[in-house]
Amino acid sequence: MRSGPQVIGPVPAGVDPEEYDRARRRVLWSMPQGLYVVGSRAGGERNLMTCNWVMQVATDPKLVAVGLDATSVTARLVRLGGGFAVSLVDRADRAVVRRFVKPVTDVVLDGAGRVVAMAGVPVTELASGRAILRRHAGWLDCEVRNRVALGSHDLVVGEIVAVGEAGGAADAGGAADAGGAGIEGVLRMEDTRMSYGG
Repeated sequence: MRSGPQVIGPVPAGVDPEEYDRARRRVLWSMPQGLYVVGSRAGGERNLMTCNWVMQVATDPKLVAVGLDATSVTARLVRLGGGFAVSLVDRADRAVVRRFVKPVTDVVLDGAGRVVAMAGVPVTELASGRAILRRHAGWLDCEVRNRVALGSHDLVVGEIVAVGEAGGAADAGGAADAGGAGIEGVLRMEDTRMSYGG
């Protein structure tokens, strides 16, 4: 019996399962993917989570899909709260994504009960109550339209209900965007030493 990692999925006949799994992971990890921060909220519970599986999936209506670990805090809050926000991260801010690889326990509220910081990072609360990074390359706020359970992950499809760009006008909740000038481009997985999936 082999003592290596569990190989998930079909393996071609006559191929070493562990070698095949390593090759499959290398190819999947080489696919270009961004790194984003996904905001979620249900009642008074909030979270921000680093996510690399985010993409537009339809133009009419404008739909965005996120892949969320089905057991994560964010997946639960999205199910209960009915939506999610996506902060596009500037390449210059690559270190911030490491702050959100685990559930957020440090949440700071202002006198009105609006969130102003999470995990020590300044955030803005949108009209929906979901948080985005205060410094961003852009953001989307989405309401869930569909959810598909896919084993380890849920594919959640949301319709864009609000959007903002770095240095843009105030959002629907009245909080001004504070994205930095001179955006270096949206952060991608290969800009970091992180890897997820495969």
